[in-house]
Amino acid sequence: MEHLKSTEAERINAEKTALVVIDLQNGIINSGRPQAPYTGAQVVQNASKLVKAFTEKGAFVVLVRVSTVDGQDMLKPVTDLPTNQVQFPEGWDNIVPELADTNNAHLITKRQWGAFYGTDLELQLRRRGIDTIVLCGVSTAIGVDTTAREAYQRGFNQIFAEDAMTASAQEEHEYVCKNIFPRIGRIRTSEEVAGLLQ
Repeated sequence: MEHLKSTEAERINAEKTALVVIDLQNGIINSGRPQAPYTGAQVVQNASKLVKAFTEKGAFVVLVRVSTVDGQDMLKPVTDLPTNQVQFPEGWDNIVPELADTNNAHLITKRQWGAFYGTDLELQLRRRGIDTIVLCGVSTAIGVDTTAREAYQRGFNQIFAEDAMTASAQEEHEYVCKNIFPRIGRIRTSEEVAGLLQ
């Protein structure tokens, strides 16, 4: 995917930037559902590199997962597309092992697509003086996109690690990355983000 090239002026201040990782959890990454243009394994690998870079610089890392107490706390709107009756096997909402033991990571549990509504994400970012977030995770067009729009409306600068996210179809991923994300932030590779972090 094409994106604007990074410059020296784009250095990322670790003290004012948080990495927000969306839904890299067992029941989503290992669900067997289609993933494109990147596999779940590729996304986890690239996200892991970002987590390592942010952790080494002492930057704030947020791991977001979707979970439910009893299924009654999840959204159930009437929709044109049928919603699958999802089974929640033991451990489905556990963060993937590659990220689960991240030191000092803040865990957010959400009950819907976006990571801001009904959570303390904004509170924790504001208390730390953070004005920029780097977003990655699954799915590009659902959890990442919804969180990105929420962050935009709250005035946060955003950087999207394009190769550390994926969708259920390549067309979904490309549409958001070409038409939405450039309007509300900057698109970079995970390697570029790690290299710009100081």
